[in-house]
Amino acid sequence: MHAAEKSDTGIVPKKALNKAEKAVAEGLEGRPVTEGNSEETTANCTQGQGEALSGLDRIREAARRDKSTRFNNLMHHITVELLREAYEELKPKAAPGEDGVTWQQYGDKLETNLSDLHQRVQSGRYRATPSKRMWIPKPDGSERPIGIPALEDKIVQQAVVWVLNQIYEEDFVGISYGFRPERSTHNALDALWVGITQRKVNWILDADIRSFFDTVDHEWLMKFVEHRTADPRMLRLIRKWLRAGVSEAGQWSKTSVGTPQGAVISPLLANIYLHYAFDLWVLKWREKQASGEVIVVRYADDFVIGFQYRGEAVRFLKALRERLAKFGLELHSDKTRLIEFGRFAIDNRVERGEGKPETFDFLGFTHVCSKTRKGNFTVRRRTIAKRQRNKIKEVKAELLRRRHDPVPEIGKWVRSVVQGHFNYFAVPGNRQANDAFRTEVMKYWLYALRRRSQKAGNLTWASFKRLVRRWIPTARVLHPYPDKRLYVTYPR
Repeated sequence: MHAAEKSDTGIVPKKALNKAEKAVAEGLEGRPVTEGNSEETTANCTQGQGEALSGLDRIREAARRDKSTRFNNLMHHITVELLREAYEELKPKAAPGEDGVTWQQYGDKLETNLSDLHQRVQSGRYRATPSKRMWIPKPDGSERPIGIPALEDKIVQQAVVWVLNQIYEEDFVGISYGFRPERSTHNALDALWVGITQRKVNWILDADIRSFFDTVDHEWLMKFVEHRTADPRMLRLIRKWLRAGVSEAGQWSKTSVGTPQGAVISPLLANIYLHYAFDLWVLKWREKQASGEVIVVRYADDFVIGFQYRGEAVRFLKALRERLAKFGLELHSDKTRLIEFGRFAIDNRVERGEGKPETFDFLGFTHVCSKTRKGNFTVRRRTIAKRQRNKIKEVKAELLRRRHDPVPEIGKWVRSVVQGHFNYFAVPGNRQANDAFRTEVMKYWLYALRRRSQKAGNLTWASFKRLVRRWIPTARVLHPYPDKRLYVTYPR
């Protein structure tokens, strides 16, 4: 496992937790749920870190041995050493929460602050601070609320996530990919591609839960957590975060449902909620109710399910609505569709005179029924057009804002933007979209340079091409074919 970059997402860093073996994609392949993941011991740790890690190892071993074990003594694993690791894992430049304390300010007296925080957490005197609510634009033009926790809340939540992950990574199933150690969006995309191309999939249910993070029922959530956690102090700590509320423009408001998007603990709590409300249920439905093949891939509250038979897909959708309603959730009507999609979809629709099969979007890509040069069925993945257009607009605006900066500084920024885009979207079959993105960035950079001054307006294309060769990467495939990577990642 590579050392994780600093983030607030709950990803386990190399220093803080032992490397877990990659779980088998048993949910996709229809195999029984694995007994658990094993992990190796990190060799180079300080004495304090070694003690913390061995304690986390013991949690994982106990969770692996007995799936019914309830852990009643977890809080003593929240040590000063683990809190220090959590602090170092946070983004130094992240916006401060309601308390106004930045990462750098807290670090000026780090040991004193962590010692005091540890005492308050262990004695029960720790109080959660309301999240600072901000609004960020969504691709559809609406806005998404996001909560920015106070720095100490982030630190404690990160430490708690590492402790609880030792339990739940033994319970979570293979169909779940979002916000989990050793799993990524591309793992989910690989599993979906392989499932559609190598299984008997003829229908796709593309589903999205409406405002999931804002509608999670606190009572159900705590019941689910209590399936494995019996430590009253840990449970009180989680309830404090759920009830802390939000602060917007100086006004506090109560939160009786939902988990704040932006909180470090929220992705794990979301996965726990959907593990019991959706994952275990859908695997049982597939085993007991389905006669044809069914594949399932879930990333957070966004999931895609493939069916062999349309009738089963219709029955499942009805049962799914009823299942989610039991836990206070509902499907987003505009984002939930059942479409004909698979190896026979192109020919069947041509015979019926219905044109090309519909497409669906998942994790940044539009998935399209297509054929290889040899005439075999495949799934083409293209960057979602609207998302790419929005990204280009952002780049254009930033280039105009930076147009008077030194050219090398702009060049470094342009290179980081283009390379970052390619790092995610440069999958096989998406070369055309990446070439288009690069071309648009080049065009707007030239436009910005020509607006620097009257003299700069005479900048020729030949002169600009020298900057392009130096600063803008060429579009090329950076990811292997999904089946190749999937079988390396999940050897079974």
